[in-house]
Amino acid sequence: MEIIDISVPFFSCPVYPGDPLPRAEKTADYKKGDIYTLSNVSACVHTGTHIDAPLHFIESGKSIEQLELKPFIGECLVCEARGEIGPGTVERIPKCERLLIKGGGKAYFSPEGAKAAAGRGILLAGIDSLSVSREGEEAAVHTAFLGNNVFIAECLDLSKVNPGTYFLFAPPVKFDGLEGAPARAVLLKNYLRF
Repeated sequence: MEIIDISVPFFSCPVYPGDPLPRAEKTADYKKGDIYTLSNVSACVHTGTHIDAPLHFIESGKSIEQLELKPFIGECLVCEARGEIGPGTVERIPKCERLLIKGGGKAYFSPEGAKAAAGRGILLAGIDSLSVSREGEEAAVHTAFLGNNVFIAECLDLSKVNPGTYFLFAPPVKFDGLEGAPARAVLLKNYLRF
């Protein structure tokens, strides 16, 4: 079995325009004579590879700790796409529960494409871009997914992944009350099917 890390490095990854840069500060350090090392982190919960919960765009939506884990663990399909992913593109994608789009950071769903994907019964839409939408369509695309209980994984690193079927493991950190959380996403290749 091969394990492929599809998470980006947290502190050196690009951040969504307007979001704060992530910072780490050591409050204790062996190098300064302390008996242990201890760090504090300051960052937006949508930094790096992360999961969006419905609360991100739906006022009464579920927060991260309220989400079931099933959407983040199980068989997934990795597909290549560039530019806009509309209903026509979605129709050509085989049915699956977890869909990851490899687009070299240049793919995004249109609102109609997101509605079409949500209508096919997927549980998770993942992408290697900073967002599943292009600028100006964030609310429409996120609402089309999140309003239909399709959760979102953004900022994946699919650069070393070939299109195909894998086993995904990408549960979010259990940040109670928040609309998003980082995930350490991995794909398993040549796994045993359950």
